[in-house]
Amino acid sequence: MKKKINKLSFIENNKSFALTSVFSLVIIIISFVLPTSVDFFIKNIKANKIIITSSNITFDQQINKKGTKKKKLEKDFNIAQIFADIDIFRSNEDGDNTATLSASTIEQLFEDTDYDLKKVRDTKLVNIGNSIDHLPKEIKNIENVKKRKKLFIQIVLPLILEENTKITLDRKKLFQLLNKNSTSEIDKRWLNRKFKQYGIKNKDVSILKTRMDIIPVSLAIAQAAKETGWGTSRFAQEGNALFGQWTWSGDGIKPAEVSNDAKHKVARFKVLRASVRAYQRNLNTHSSYKEFRTERAIQRDNNEKLNSLVLLKYLDSYAETGIEYTKVLEQIILQNSLIDFDDVKILPTSRKLKSLI
Repeated sequence: MKKKINKLSFIENNKSFALTSVFSLVIIIISFVLPTSVDFFIKNIKANKIIITSSNITFDQQINKKGTKKKKLEKDFNIAQIFADIDIFRSNEDGDNTATLSASTIEQLFEDTDYDLKKVRDTKLVNIGNSIDHLPKEIKNIENVKKRKKLFIQIVLPLILEENTKITLDRKKLFQLLNKNSTSEIDKRWLNRKFKQYGIKNKDVSILKTRMDIIPVSLAIAQAAKETGWGTSRFAQEGNALFGQWTWSGDGIKPAEVSNDAKHKVARFKVLRASVRAYQRNLNTHSSYKEFRTERAIQRDNNEKLNSLVLLKYLDSYAETGIEYTKVLEQIILQNSLIDFDDVKILPTSRKLKSLI
């Protein structure tokens, strides 16, 4: 019996030695192969950037999560998460770490990223990663008017599209909620935030539907061009003020031509994007533009594309020159073919985001 036990022990020891040898060989192979594999992965997969959400889930995983019901998706995958997680939508508006780039640097940046207005007109797409925080000081020194206008449009177009896209997503969410049989607490909180954002004290959904809508790109560009002299005005250069909005209490720049008794100033912003957002809020909430919003709603109800040449007629109270101001806007739109940009969309980083937009 003792010899039998020794024989079995010998066999088991040989098996253990063999397994240890195989395992050691695998470890050695992995140590040689892994660095090369990682290097290959980085080099070949780097271009396909994966967007990670705040919960460490990829954008497509969140959309395609198995077993996720449509209603649950609409509730969990909210608009704020989209803009917080996708790095093409920049949320930093404090302006503390943003430099004012020179005109030549911006032009080179646009050239390097293949951002050209002719291409935009053809493809109807813009990468809003090209957003610029401040107008270049040298834009007023560009003597070639055509070149100066082109640079100005290239700078403001992504900013306008970004803010319009946010409104579009909010508007789609609003209509999704209105089509639901019941409203959850999360939905109610979202609605309350939007009522506050659009200045609706009585929480009237019909008013929210009228106010929560985009400003046509052609109209926004034309007003920015008129108010800033195509980016050359002191208010635009010093205060990122694209639309000449007045303020009586906030930070502002005092116009040179007004009397010392004048209380108003031109509102100052830390970055250009903030100016665009304030402009949209102004047209979407101020009582002076109620007819503008009514006409826009009529165009929506008739399933029409928003017509900036019609809508601008309701902006005569935007400037002291009244009707003459609207005629100038019309001239700017037509002379510069700005309507071409009305159906331009942002270039999404994901097909799923594209479907949402």
